[in-house]
Amino acid sequence: MYPREELTRLAAHKAVLIRKIGLERAQCEEAARGVLRPVELLDRMMILWRRLRPWLRLTALPLPLLIQRTLFPRSKIAGLLVRWLPPAVAWMRGGSPAFRRIGRPIKAAGAPAR
Repeated sequence: MYPREELTRLAAHKAVLIRKIGLERAQCEEAARGVLRPVELLDRMMILWRRLRPWLRLTALPLPLLIQRTLFPRSKIAGLLVRWLPPAVAWMRGGSPAFRRIGRPIKAAGAPAR
């Protein structure tokens, strides 16, 4: 059906195409690895976060106290603020008539009452 020379030429052309396709696949693979490198890093960080999350929840409670002790080892001001600030704010909001008006608009001298 086909002459031998034409079949030989087609076989050689096929071999060249196969090599060319192999090179292009390798180039495509290398480009995909370069593009996906940040995604792989993000995936690793997510896996690490999922492993550490339960332990970080346990350390979240004493962590502020440890930070306070390291930053302010002998300071009593931070302890006093933590101790007295919530009652002081509550007292200012509703304990004294002088502080009840904080945050409310001031009425003019002849304005009608609502």
